[in-house]
Amino acid sequence: MNARSEPAEAGPDAPARPPLVRELLLVAGLFLVYKFGRQLATGHTAEAFRNAHHVWDWERVLRLPDEGTVQSLLLHGDTLVHVANTYYAAVHFPATLAFLVWLYLRRPAHYVWARRVLAAVTGTALVLHLLFPLAPPRMLAATGLIDTARLYGPSVYGPPRTDALSNQFAAMPSLHFGWALMLAVGLIVATRTRWRWLWLLHPLVTLLVVVGTANHYWLDVIAATALLGLALAVLRLPRARPRTRCGLPHRRAGVRSRSSAERPELVGAGR
Repeated sequence: MNARSEPAEAGPDAPARPPLVRELLLVAGLFLVYKFGRQLATGHTAEAFRNAHHVWDWERVLRLPDEGTVQSLLLHGDTLVHVANTYYAAVHFPATLAFLVWLYLRRPAHYVWARRVLAAVTGTALVLHLLFPLAPPRMLAATGLIDTARLYGPSVYGPPRTDALSNQFAAMPSLHFGWALMLAVGLIVATRTRWRWLWLLHPLVTLLVVVGTANHYWLDVIAATALLGLALAVLRLPRARPRTRCGLPHRRAGVRSRSSAERPELVGAGR
């Protein structure tokens, strides 16, 4: 970050940085709830595929772009599709963690706000995953899409029946995109450099990656955007309190002290 992105000098009313140990335990707890919640949604394979057919049909009714168009762009070369798979597998969690660490160290007020928004989005998404299990497009033969991670690597998923680490039938909403968009929004709000809008490239690339690798539908991304928008509307960034000057009390308007030259002299004094 350059000088223009640095915050103003902290005053007496600057927000206190939350205790580090508490935050580590909180973030770790949220991650465990996230993983455990996804496991609760397993065992709904038939329903997940029925919902996938519905989502695919809804997208055709809404005339949304075909996900295959994006995937065909990635398949122009093995290197490009491998980079896309790597971005999907390796950027999601590290980028979000780095985002929270930087906010914690440099923007405590923004950190608390961002953490609350991410927790709200993730918690609501877990509920939706339970209520609406959804097979990703790479599993649905009707889409004509391929599993790029399995064919070109790297892949973070094993066979769905034996994958005990993740729930692959939790495509809607796309937390990959929701977290990426929150990262961009948080850094744009927390910094003042004129280059801060370039952070929007992260959710844009994530959008192309999650769709092109056939891990998510367009509607998954739209649902994540709506969910984040709702969270941002409810959990607003607290405004900084105005500073108060310390020192002598303010004099009342219209009253000024008089110098010794303005003080009245006694008539006849010194005579």
